[in-house]
Amino acid sequence: MRLGVMLPLSDIGGAPQVVRDFALAAEGMGYTNLGLADHVLGVNAASRPDWGDRNTSADLFHDPFVCFGFLAGLCRPTTEFSTQVLILAQRQAVLVAKQAASLDLLCGGRFRLGVGVGWNPVEFTGLNENFGNRGRRSAEQVAVMQQLWAAPHVTFKGRWHEIQDAGINPLPVHRKVPVWFGGHVEQTLERIATLGDGWIMNAYPPGAEIEAELGKIRTLAEAAGRDPAAIGLEVWISGGAGDETSWRQEVAYWKKTGATHITLTNTFGRRHHRRIAGRSVADHLAVMRRFQAAVADVL
Repeated sequence: MRLGVMLPLSDIGGAPQVVRDFALAAEGMGYTNLGLADHVLGVNAASRPDWGDRNTSADLFHDPFVCFGFLAGLCRPTTEFSTQVLILAQRQAVLVAKQAASLDLLCGGRFRLGVGVGWNPVEFTGLNENFGNRGRRSAEQVAVMQQLWAAPHVTFKGRWHEIQDAGINPLPVHRKVPVWFGGHVEQTLERIATLGDGWIMNAYPPGAEIEAELGKIRTLAEAAGRDPAAIGLEVWISGGAGDETSWRQEVAYWKKTGATHITLTNTFGRRHHRRIAGRSVADHLAVMRRFQAAVADVL
């Protein structure tokens, strides 16, 4: 399994030297994957007193393609970059295909495109996209991008997209960019099984429930003529929950279950996850050191 960490920019900020130093420190500890969350717009919470603790304009999110393009020239040639997750239906599919291919080339084929459907209609309104059909439309978007990555010229006619014998240049290194889906509803499992290269999963702790969901993906993949073993699984583990003993036990469970990637998420605090108490760079690095030392020999 590969060991990754989400870049906690909402805590530590997005200044160039901070992003660089944090990424290089993670590499130095043995983290081989760097992940970024995605939001384009954040609401003004002052005008929405009932908004709750969801993302607002106070939360910093670098554009993932820009940030990873910056890091691609600084990080080791073995470090992998992944969006966790890019809200695909807020964007034009052809443009995302172009951005992903360019980034993939610049980082030597080390980019995974994690995609999701999003939850915030305010962002869709601001980006002039339809919130109501985002799931169905994103499935077609993935099909469009996969064709654009594979061939220099594409002719495509779908429900929401049309390409008239045209293509992107450059193409990605391996003529594809791995697409991993985030989410956990039935439709997402179907897209993982039929279109995806993997599942970015944060909804379930170890146990019977996640094993049943993985069984559904296996069954759906086999029905679609795909090898279930070729579909990866990325699992988030919280640095704010548990300790060295429980971290080792959980990583060992996910390895036995077939996970390919483990990602430490120290700012996520929903479902069974807990964010760390501190928000400084030092706080994050300290938890990362503890976690890596605890699980290194289990991976």
